[in-house]
Amino acid sequence: LYSRRIIGWDLSETLEVSNVIPLIEKTKHSRHISKPLIMHSDRGSQFTSEAYNQVTANMTLSYSKKAYPWDNACIESFHALIKREWINRFKIHSYSEAKRQVFQYIETFYNTVRIHSHCGFKLHQLV
Repeated sequence: LYSRRIIGWDLSETLEVSNVIPLIEKTKHSRHISKPLIMHSDRGSQFTSEAYNQVTANMTLSYSKKAYPWDNACIESFHALIKREWINRFKIHSYSEAKRQVFQYIETFYNTVRIHSHCGFKLHQLV
């Protein structure tokens, strides 16, 4: 949260845990994670499964409280932002087209060019 950078993301056609596990592994590897992390998610079945618990064993797990939307305010704000600034500008006709548009927004704009008020409106450096 400190830099507002999206460090791991994926777009999948299902909500299965098999989509989540490789993303967590890839993100841990790309960030050279050596210190314990807090992994926050909602209470979906993919985030409460045994496979998820195994891949996040060295992390502190944080779950949103039921009927308490403020726990996910940061990511919900990002979802509104990507829709407002990018997705709503296009007519998307396929899953592959949607994934390409999400990639383009996150990887070529949001994480690299867009400035954030949280960071004093300065371009943040990749850590």
